[in-house]
This record gives sequence, structure tokens and C-alpha cells, in this order.
Amino acid sequence: METPKQLKEMVREKYSQIATQSKEANATSCCGASSCCAPGHGLMADDYSKLEGYVSDADLGLGCGLPTEFARISEGDTVVDLGSGAGNDCFVARSLVGEIGQVIGVDFTEKMIEKARFNAAKLGFDNVEFRFGDIENLPLESETADVVVSNCVLNLVPNKQQAFNETFRVLKKGGHFSVSDVVLDGVLPDDLKKEAEMYAGCVAGAIQKDEYLDIVKQAGFENVTIQKEKEIILPDEMVGAYLPKEELPVFRAKVKILSITLYGEKPAN
Repeated sequence: METPKQLKEMVREKYSQIATQSKEANATSCCGASSCCAPGHGLMADDYSKLEGYVSDADLGLGCGLPTEFARISEGDTVVDLGSGAGNDCFVARSLVGEIGQVIGVDFTEKMIEKARFNAAKLGFDNVEFRFGDIENLPLESETADVVVSNCVLNLVPNKQQAFNETFRVLKKGGHFSVSDVVLDGVLPDDLKKEAEMYAGCVAGAIQKDEYLDIVKQAGFENVTIQKEKEIILPDEMVGAYLPKEELPVFRAKVKILSITLYGEKPAN
């Protein structure tokens, strides 16, 4: 069993590789930086291209939802994006906060930070910044953000309770989050869960849906609501690489992999 430190290094290495690839290369594999499933599935990513503020160079096709679409971002807000990658959600958020707001992206992959800063510089944005840091120990002062967003990142964090505790800390009183993430309904087979390629970009870092919701509530959030839910259907040829063919029908019947967009509020008092 990998330690939390080993898992983080695995993810960091994988996403450093992803940072140098095109969106097309990432979108045609379930794990971004590998070819662990057949091309053309586009398993998780939603289409950002019609959202205001979309920047194609910042879209690596790695998300599993559109959290900024549901995040109730207002002009003048300070928005923090956890696991900001090349800046995709940050630039969409910037179109909503306007010139008087602020957007801060946090990522622990240096190559992603470099790519995001390059994209921001090309756009001439002076109210979008990217900080190198760990989601379990955010490089932000308490009560910094009006809104926190994240897209298919927290499932990669070993200590999810600490990640949501940190989210709670950096939100202002009365602030809120909207995150898209992958959760499970049913138990993922061990052979699938322990596979490194699966962990660094697909579903093996995901936990049970009920457990995920409990972690959010234990962090202190109120009015926790699922804003959107969709099932992710892994292709037979991909699952078949990890399970005997005769076990596939049982897997389909007992296990659902879900992308959820989740909302929660920090109490105002």
C-alpha cells in the first residue's frame, strides 16, 4: 500500500507529464498522461468551450464537471481554485468576478503553475494569480475567499478531511464552495483501485459518496447540496484489463462511478 507521500509524488509526476501534452492527448485517455483506455471515449470532461472566459490553451480536458457554472460567483468576489492546472477554471471565474475581483489558483505541480502563469501573462490579467502549494496546507490566509471551486482534484488528495478543513478555513464567513469530483456507489475491486495509472487521473482515488458527504459536513459546512450528478461508464475494454471477463456483469450491477458537483456553505456566524 502506498503512503500518502508516495501517492502525492505519483500524482505530481503524472500531472507534470500532462502539463506538456495537448488537450486532445489528455482527453483520449482516461488517465490523461497514459493510454490506459481506448482513444475517443472522453470519459469525464465536460465542454467548457461555450462558457464566457474560456481559454482553449488552458483547457487540458482533465475535469469531470463545470463547477464555475454552479458556483454562484459574483462581480468583485475573491475566488480560489484548488488544483488549478493550466488555469481553465480560473479564467472562467475571472470573467465573472470582473476587473474588481480576484482569482487565485493553487496547484502543487510546478509545470502546471508555469503553464498557468504563462497563459495569464498572455491574457494580460493582473487579478489572476497562481500559487504553488498543497491543498492539505493551502498557502492562503484564513477567510480569504468568497468562493472556492475545484474540478476533479480532491479525489486525488490522500487526506480529504484535511482538504475540506482547509477549504473551510480559507473561506470567509458566509462563503461557499462548488466542487466537481468523482465518487463511488459500491466497492471498486482491489485490482482496479490499487493500479497507479488509475489513481493518477481516473477513479481509484475516489471514495464512497456517503463518506464524501460526511467529510464535508464534518468540516463544518452547511446546506450541502448535490448540484449535478452523472454516471461515468468505463468501457468494457478498459475494465477488462483489470477484471476477468466473467466478472464484468457483476461489476456493472454493483458499482457506479459518479461525477458530482457539490455545494456547501460556511456559516455566517
